[in-house]
Amino acid sequence: MRKSGLGSGNYLTLAGLLSPIIRLIGGRFQKIYFQMVESAGRHKRDILVARVDNARGSLEEAKEQFQTALEKFSALTQFDGGALEDVYRQLKIEFDYSMSKALAVRDRIDAVQDVAEALFREWEEELDQYTNRSLRAASRQKLKLTQQHYAQLMSAMRRAEGKIDPVLRVFRDQVLFLKHNLNAQAIASLEGELAGMSHGVAGLIQAMERSIDHAEVFMRTLSGPRALPAGS
Repeated sequence: MRKSGLGSGNYLTLAGLLSPIIRLIGGRFQKIYFQMVESAGRHKRDILVARVDNARGSLEEAKEQFQTALEKFSALTQFDGGALEDVYRQLKIEFDYSMSKALAVRDRIDAVQDVAEALFREWEEELDQYTNRSLRAASRQKLKLTQQHYAQLMSAMRRAEGKIDPVLRVFRDQVLFLKHNLNAQAIASLEGELAGMSHGVAGLIQAMERSIDHAEVFMRTLSGPRALPAGS
């Protein structure tokens, strides 16, 4: 059963403000972390594929949750009697659950960016170690192609992420209004916002589906023979 925890404020915006600080602190441990996992036989490329897959999974879950929330939102506008407190609780649960999925999306996209930046930095540095020009050129070309696919992926994911907060703001406003106005007028306001919310969720889902497609393409570009860990 989903649990509802009452809260207020723009959680995603707060997370966005704290993210650079968290990333700065976390960055100090990234090098140690990658050294540990590579010594265990996992290359940064393998970690990147796993994190992209995790991000794709989060986007799928968030897409399904926002679809469910919209359906519940729409159904509640047909309220024709009963306890208005129950209407509020149902919307609040959907809002909280949507928020948790949104935060998971942001965290996993950030995790993809962390390992991708480390991988590309290492790849660039190791180009100078080649003595064979043909192999260096081939590796440089593969790096550029991978970076191009990654840029497309990250652009699509950040675009989808950016569409989440506006939808949550509309959802939050209605939940808060209903909390303090448990009457027929509050239910009517939900109906008035339904068209706008439907449009926002449709755009969000479309952006999420595009980013999921990009994730699948990117993972295919990294498939192939496993790379050896650094220092091998």
